[in-house]
Amino acid sequence: MDILLTDSDYLVINKPAGIGMHQENNEPGLVRLLSEHLGEPLYPVHRLDKMTTGVLLLARTSAANRELSRQFAERSTRKWYLALSDSKPTKKQGLIKGDMEKARCGSWKLSRSLLNPAITRFHSCLLADRSLVGDVLASPVRGFLLQPESGKTHQLRVALKSQGCAILGDSRYGGTPADRGYLHAWQLSFEYRGERVCVRAPLTHGRHFLTLGDQLTAWADQLMVEKASGN
Repeated sequence: MDILLTDSDYLVINKPAGIGMHQENNEPGLVRLLSEHLGEPLYPVHRLDKMTTGVLLLARTSAANRELSRQFAERSTRKWYLALSDSKPTKKQGLIKGDMEKARCGSWKLSRSLLNPAITRFHSCLLADRSLVGDVLASPVRGFLLQPESGKTHQLRVALKSQGCAILGDSRYGGTPADRGYLHAWQLSFEYRGERVCVRAPLTHGRHFLTLGDQLTAWADQLMVEKASGN
């Protein structure tokens, strides 16, 4: 397990793809496996979908869990995700907003009502098509920088689906088949003991992230710099 940051009160790891947070049938989840490996109880402050990789924060004490969970509940944390799709979105950037409604077989859909909406800011760019020879993808790959302003189940996956660009490898929401679902929790920022902590997780899983990751992160970095400077 790739540990990105260690503190006496919490751990930050780069979650791998293909493992759930908790036990599914007879398969132990990530929290249990990591707790057993480290020989200590761990408290998941938030969660990532089974297909999603990236920054995952786990508390090492109940007091830290309460404090960090409060920040997630109050939306004072800041989260940035990277994603890939081989479909063109209906708009290049903007705000995706709507209530999440249950659909069939554990899926969700976005509605037009705004009673308790999921809110996602996004930007996209066309990446150079440098995929491996013989790739099944018929279209160039597009990169996305996503900033959720709420924390709903499958929020980002449904948000991109609503724009006509399901995430590459996300079979539940109609993404083109791939070796993994290409959604990555790239950066997390939170407060602890009066200090701002910011952690990034490198793109280490999936051949398209490995091929296009440098280009994707360079674009996302530049975009974040421009936004911070007000450009």
